[in-house]
Amino acid sequence: MPIPGAGDRVTVGTTVVLPAYNEQECLAEAVERTAAYLTECFDVWEIVVVDDGSKDNTGAIADGLASRHPRVRVIHHPTNLGYGAALANGFAAAECDLVFYTDSDLQFDVRELGGVIAQMLEAGADAVFGFRVYRYDSVLRCLLSWTYNRLVRVLFGVRVRDVDCAFKVFRRPVVQAMALESTDFFIDTEMVAQTARLGYRSIEVGVRHYPRLAGRTTVQASDIPRTLRTVARMWWRIRRLDRKGR
Repeated sequence: MPIPGAGDRVTVGTTVVLPAYNEQECLAEAVERTAAYLTECFDVWEIVVVDDGSKDNTGAIADGLASRHPRVRVIHHPTNLGYGAALANGFAAAECDLVFYTDSDLQFDVRELGGVIAQMLEAGADAVFGFRVYRYDSVLRCLLSWTYNRLVRVLFGVRVRDVDCAFKVFRRPVVQAMALESTDFFIDTEMVAQTARLGYRSIEVGVRHYPRLAGRTTVQASDIPRTLRTVARMWWRIRRLDRKGR
């Protein structure tokens, strides 16, 4: 299988999943930018936008984009089901050999995807976990993420430096094999932990991170107790699965 370089076309079919919740300011540019790049550099591709019960015009904008781009599909959640549910439903709808996801807030540059896939194929990996270079987030969010990453490493034994980075690529059999349960942001940790538990090989690749230009993050300090409860519940679930598999 050809290995795409910086200036080469990517011949492996790739699905891009874009979860969106109240992203009316960013979604159109995110999809147009992604579609233009994929058209230029990828032979086979599709974009799956998951409107997670947005209360603004995100859903209507997504439908308008799909009407102009035959390779753009939209999934609508009637209510807000959560980030994890949006990703899981986007993965289930994916039809290409590789499944990539990122957020719709333009904090990552999709033009790095070809190079990331090149490293994935060259390494014979089943998944790529991006990590943010020069992260542009609030001090609070960076501190919470730093603490969370270290907690996850200890509890789940995963050596990933930026577990919740929204720039990940999987071979489709990997996402099909996962039994994902998280409906919130913990989906990132669950995917990383299950990738390792199922015996798939992953690599890490640094990707650039940019300031959010519109909208706002939903991460707050008040989320800490709920986060700890979620981590404990998932740790117990994965521990039970490991015991059954022995």
